[in-house]
Amino acid sequence: MQADSIFSIQNDTDFEQSALHIFNYQYTNNKIYQRFCNLLGVTKTSVQEVDNIPYLPIQFFKQDKIVSTTASVQKIFTSSGTTGSIPSKHYVSDLLVYEKSFRKGFQHFYGDITEYVVLALLPSYLERDGSSLVYMAEQLIKDSKHAQSGFYLDNIQKLVDTLHLLMAEGKKILLLGVSFALLDLVENFGVQLNKNVIVMETGGMKGRRKEMIREELHQVLTDGFGISHIHSEYGMTELLSQAYSTGDGVFCCPPWMKVAIRNPEDALTLLGVNKTGGVNVIDLANINSCSFIATQDLGKMNQNGSFEILGRFDHSDIRGCNLMTL
Repeated sequence: MQADSIFSIQNDTDFEQSALHIFNYQYTNNKIYQRFCNLLGVTKTSVQEVDNIPYLPIQFFKQDKIVSTTASVQKIFTSSGTTGSIPSKHYVSDLLVYEKSFRKGFQHFYGDITEYVVLALLPSYLERDGSSLVYMAEQLIKDSKHAQSGFYLDNIQKLVDTLHLLMAEGKKILLLGVSFALLDLVENFGVQLNKNVIVMETGGMKGRRKEMIREELHQVLTDGFGISHIHSEYGMTELLSQAYSTGDGVFCCPPWMKVAIRNPEDALTLLGVNKTGGVNVIDLANINSCSFIATQDLGKMNQNGSFEILGRFDHSDIRGCNLMTL
C-alpha cells in the first residue's frame, strides 16, 4: 500500500477517507489487530466512520510483532523503559515513511530546517540503541547543513560556548533536549538565551531526577533560561509522527495525525472536548504497523483540535478493555 498519499492530506474529509482506507488495509493484513477487533465484535464492514475504529492498546507493542506488511524489517525502534521492564518494539519496514513524516512534520510547524542550527542534548537516548528520537535528531542535524549542529553528551561546557557563539552571530537555534538534561543545564551553567533560541523538551526524567508536572518543569526552564516559552515534542517509539507544542503544553498534530480522548472507565467510548481521559492516537504514518493506538497517557482535547497531556495511567488505572492475552 502506498504511504505517500497521507502526506497530501488537506482537510478532515481527506483524513477520514485515508484513515478508513488504512483501517481496512490493517484489519486485513495485521493479524494481531484483526483478532483484537474481532474480539470487540468489530469487522471491516462494521466500520463506517473513524469513530468506529478500535484503538489497539499500546502494550501490544511490548509482546507482539505489530506489522501490516510482509516486507522485510529495516529497523527496530525500542523504548527505553525502566529497569526490568519489557521494552516496546516498533518494527519499521520502510524508514522513508518515518523520515518523510518527521521532516514534513517539523516543516509544517517550524519551517525549513536549514534555517536552524540543531543542538541535541539527549544523553539517556544516546546511551542505548534503537531510539527513534535519536534517529530523527540525527537526520535533522544532517538536514540543517550547519557545521555546528550536533549531539552533546558529556561536554556541556562546549554546548554552552556554542550557544553563546551562535547567539552572538544571530543564528536561529533549536535546542532539543530531554527534560533532566535541560534542568541540569539551567542549574549548573545558568546560560541566558535570547529570542532566536527554541528550547524544545522531549519529556522524561528517565529515572535521573524526580518527576515534575509540566507547569513546574517549564517554569523552572523559562526562569532559568530567561525566555518566555518552552516548546515540546510529543512522540513515542510506537509512533512515526510527532505533535508539537509552541508553549503552554498545548500540542497540535500534523495533518496525517489526530488525537482522541477515551473514557478511562470505558475504553471503547470517546469523550468530547475539555474532558480528561486516555489519549488515543491515529498516526497514518504507521501504515505498516498499526495506525490506531490507545496510549497510557492522560490528556484532554481542546475545542480547536489541539490537546494537552496531563499525566499517565498507572497499571491500576487502566480500565475497560483488557484483551491483552490474544
